[in-house]
Amino acid sequence: MERVIQSLLEAFQQDQDLTKLPEPEAFEAFAAYCVLSSYHNDPFNPDAYRTGGGNDLGIDAYAVLIDGDLYRDPADVRTAMQQRKRPQVQVVIIQAKTSSKFETKVISDLAENLGHLCGAGEIPYEVSADVRSLRECLDAVYEEPARLAGRLPELHVRYVTTGDQIAEMVRRKARSAEKSLDRLHRFEATDVRCVNWRELRELYQQATSTVRVDVPVPKQFAVPVAPGVEQSFVGLVAAPDLIRTILDDGTGKLRENLFESNVRAFQGYNAVNKEIRSTLRDPVKRQRFAVMNNGITIVTRKMDRVGDNFVLDDFQIVNGCQTCHVLFHERDQLTDQVFVSVHIVHSTDEDVIQGIVAATNQQTPISAEDLSARQDFHKELEDFFALGQEKSRQLFYERRAKQYSERKDVEKTRVVSRTQLSKAYLAMFLDEPSRVGHLQDLLKARGGELYREGQPPIVYYTATATWYRLEWLIRTQRLSRGYRPALYHLMALIRQQLAGSAKPPSDGKAAEKWCKRILDVIWNAEAAERLVVHDLLPAIQRVINVEREAGVPLGEAVRNARFAERARRELAGS
Repeated sequence: MERVIQSLLEAFQQDQDLTKLPEPEAFEAFAAYCVLSSYHNDPFNPDAYRTGGGNDLGIDAYAVLIDGDLYRDPADVRTAMQQRKRPQVQVVIIQAKTSSKFETKVISDLAENLGHLCGAGEIPYEVSADVRSLRECLDAVYEEPARLAGRLPELHVRYVTTGDQIAEMVRRKARSAEKSLDRLHRFEATDVRCVNWRELRELYQQATSTVRVDVPVPKQFAVPVAPGVEQSFVGLVAAPDLIRTILDDGTGKLRENLFESNVRAFQGYNAVNKEIRSTLRDPVKRQRFAVMNNGITIVTRKMDRVGDNFVLDDFQIVNGCQTCHVLFHERDQLTDQVFVSVHIVHSTDEDVIQGIVAATNQQTPISAEDLSARQDFHKELEDFFALGQEKSRQLFYERRAKQYSERKDVEKTRVVSRTQLSKAYLAMFLDEPSRVGHLQDLLKARGGELYREGQPPIVYYTATATWYRLEWLIRTQRLSRGYRPALYHLMALIRQQLAGSAKPPSDGKAAEKWCKRILDVIWNAEAAERLVVHDLLPAIQRVINVEREAGVPLGEAVRNARFAERARRELAGS
């Protein structure tokens, strides 16, 4: 293996607590992390997206992204599709080999297999459970064709090795594979690409650091100083420069993770976006683009100015997602006479940043969960997780994307996003393990019970610690990956077994004493394993068996309140 990649792989295994994985499997997880991080900004467990085992059709990892969120379970995909009117869907397939060369046969075989997998007919081969799950994910995406009227899914296939040179014949095979998959008429765009060790290194660096760009803004003026804002400028950027310096990730792909703070994902080619596209395709109208379009707003936490160039670090495009997507799609139409209006705001005040996000997106209702990021309670949680615990019990609440990405002293498996924290708390302490798969609906119903001023932070910390321990048991193969769909039910049973069914106390001192019964077990690896594997798993397995006999797959069973109730009864009676 190339020496640089070997070093990065070892660092990755330490960061992700995957040191027990054999090198080929660790490389698959590494490739999945590098590739998927270019589509998704929040922390995720890359090992969960590996396929593993035989009969995998050459697929070593996969994910379905819906409006930028990662999915792997068919039931999750179905729910996400049902909750969105015009979803943007991307299917990412990864084959990862530690080989030092690219083989044309690998591409040909993978294309043939994907033709069967992604088509509407039966797969003519015996396939693994993971591959069947991928097929079911695709079926869920296409279940209601009307939802895809705006834009069909995109298919991105990555063949990753530790090699360097990509022969011309290999490139031709990749183009041939694209044409073959295009003939399925199932995808808006198909992209088959080989990733060598140099690009893999670049992807890893992007995944573990914030985005830094140098963009020329020759026509600009400063906005008067405002409280909480260090600097602010309004200017015009030539559209090709915007594409080259900000939107293109260096591999010809749009940096989707720049839009995490924009409350609307790309809406496809609705009436407004069609009009933007029409303007850019008209040689005369596109020269008026800056006065016909509202432009984009960028919020950056670090900024240096060198002449007319702005060096932005750790930034997000908080408004203008639609404009950026259409510009990127039409980049071949752009000339230096096409300008984009840009508002750049430099601020490190999180309340100010979130206020800008809300103010620049007033045309779209913002959920209570999104606005709650501005509450002081979240800052209190962040400090409690990281600073209020001894080192061995530290966890890190990530209030903003990639907050801890460049911290070498932070084990990445101990970082939790707000979405994950919400799921953990809802499942464990609000008795909702069956509904966390329908998170948006659940937040509408019970979001008012989350992140309220005066709630003891230790209860949120306890939920997160329990989630972390269960993930650790799966990651270290002490608990089979097959039980991952039931993880939130296991959290509910841990609470039932160690603390009973009563709600956590609202008083701080009482809550600390109550949570201590759980935390003392959770932070003792042997005791936690004994509790889960020997005490709780038999009860869960009996419920799984009953559901299986009734013909209900585990992924669907765990979303039914019946599963949670049966698990509670089984544990109480065991």
